[in-house]
Amino acid sequence: MTKEQIFEIIKGMQHPIMHVATCENGQPHVRDILLFSADENGIVFHTGKMKDLCKQLLANPKSEVCFSAGKYQIRVEGEFELVDDDDFKREIINHPSRQFMKGWIAEQGEAAVLDFLRVFRMRHGKAHVWTFEDNFKPKEYITL
Repeated sequence: MTKEQIFEIIKGMQHPIMHVATCENGQPHVRDILLFSADENGIVFHTGKMKDLCKQLLANPKSEVCFSAGKYQIRVEGEFELVDDDDFKREIINHPSRQFMKGWIAEQGEAAVLDFLRVFRMRHGKAHVWTFEDNFKPKEYITL
C-alpha cells in the first residue's frame, strides 16, 4: 500500500476519529480525537491548552495514532510538533467541519479561542496497515 492510498482511506472515513496514545510518567494514555487533516503536510488535530493530552505531548511528543477504517487498521508512529500559527488556527476554526466551534467563538471571542487552541501535527510518521487477511504477515512500514 502507498502513502497516497493510506491518506485516501483516512480521508474517506465517515467519522474522522483517531485514537492517540501518549505516555506520562511511564503510564500510557489513549483517547479518541477528532482528526482535522491527514495528507502530505502531516496528521493534524487540535485540543485545548489545559488538556492532559496537550501537556503530555509537549512533555513527550512521541506518539502513535490509530485509525479504524472499514477492514483497515492504520497505525502511525512518530512525533507531534506544536503548530503555533494563528492563521492556521483561523483556517481550522472556520472550516466547515468545525461548525461545532461557532457558539464557543461567539461566546468567548476569536482571540480567546485562538489563545486556547493548540494544534499538533505529525510529519513523516511511520505507518503500518493491518487487516485480518494480513494478520500473520511480517509488518511493512510506509513513511507518510
